[in-house]
Amino acid sequence: MSQYDVVVIGGGAAGLSAALVLSRARRKILVVDAGKPRNAPAAHMHGYLSRDGLPPGELLAFGRAEVRSYGGDIIEGAATELVPDGRSGFWVLLADGQRISARRLLVTTGLRDELPNVPGLRDRWARDVLHCPYCHGHEVRDRRLGVIGGSPGAVRYAQIVRQWTHDLIYFTPPDMLTATERSELVARTIGMVEGTIAQLVIDDDQLRGVQMDDGCVIPRDALFVPPRFVPNNHLLRGLGCAVDDGGWVAVDGTGRTSVSGVWAAGNLVDPRAQVITAAGTGSAAAIALNAELVDDDVRNAVRDINQGLAS
Repeated sequence: MSQYDVVVIGGGAAGLSAALVLSRARRKILVVDAGKPRNAPAAHMHGYLSRDGLPPGELLAFGRAEVRSYGGDIIEGAATELVPDGRSGFWVLLADGQRISARRLLVTTGLRDELPNVPGLRDRWARDVLHCPYCHGHEVRDRRLGVIGGSPGAVRYAQIVRQWTHDLIYFTPPDMLTATERSELVARTIGMVEGTIAQLVIDDDQLRGVQMDDGCVIPRDALFVPPRFVPNNHLLRGLGCAVDDGGWVAVDGTGRTSVSGVWAAGNLVDPRAQVITAAGTGSAAAIALNAELVDDDVRNAVRDINQGLAS
């Protein structure tokens, strides 16, 4: 079985950026991509210099083509386990039974969004139920917006969303707002609706409003929801990589984890990284990976020469 210099697990912006840098460095690279990008429901991607407004799927298609043009390999599949090979490399086990050998690993499996349990919310995700105001706020500017609160930091999040509209409602369960939070919301003319949301009101495949449990409907054109971010860290935890209290993988400035030979990048490390930020962390990890592989190559070359002289 052939051995790859680096197997990249995750084919999003971070993984593909790393694969591009490494393949241009003439490394033998494989990207294993499960084909389930977090931003798949979004129609457009914003904030990525020179690619603003591009559909996310097109960015990934361009990235895959670029990696392949430099000789990198990409396969569709799900990695189920990462196993040290007993030397200095790893086995990557795939769901279809394949076993792939790698000198180094870069894991960019991202995160998943856990949304509040509101009927209809998930169905509208990335359409008119949104998470990132920097990604989507401009597109819904000056419209009737809402923020679903109740989670830590949600009031601060609403204050940020206020930047894009003068008509903002903050929805929160009763008795959660402090006196300071109330005064801050009032100061910036953010309305408050306290109660339990029964469902979203949808008409002609568009969000029309938020229905409370008392039957009252508050007209809204789009909602922002601060979701709970959950890292897809099971592969690295299985290897024994250190994580913080929130489950985010601990890395140094280059993306190196606590396990020798293993790097991580993108939303798996930084839940707030946008697409352009994730791509940058992938690129930085790739440069560090190649430098470590060069050190290996030097040691191996010196060893081979010494063994030849000894014989």
